[in-house]
Amino acid sequence: MGFGGPKVAREQLEYLLTVSEQPHIDLRVIPFGTGSYPSSGAGIVYFNAEVARLDSVQGDGDRSEFIDTEPQLIKYRAVMDRLEASALKPDASRDLIRRIAQSI
Repeated sequence: MGFGGPKVAREQLEYLLTVSEQPHIDLRVIPFGTGSYPSSGAGIVYFNAEVARLDSVQGDGDRSEFIDTEPQLIKYRAVMDRLEASALKPDASRDLIRRIAQSI
């Protein structure tokens, strides 16, 4: 195990389990066996507002950028839809994280 060792990894996974119970957090895991998926290798944080026009995206790839124009948001909404389709549901994601934490 890399940085911090098994104890730190377990604590991080347990933290994810704790915060994932909050109503405004939707934690999804894309299992390794899924293969390639949209935006693999780049982080995306999608800020979903009450009004879709107020949505924004923080993208981390070759360069970090903040996106808030409608044409760009449409593109990222489609990416997020495909990511969600590839991911486990929230309960199954938490179950997988819990199993991994217990096995460390």
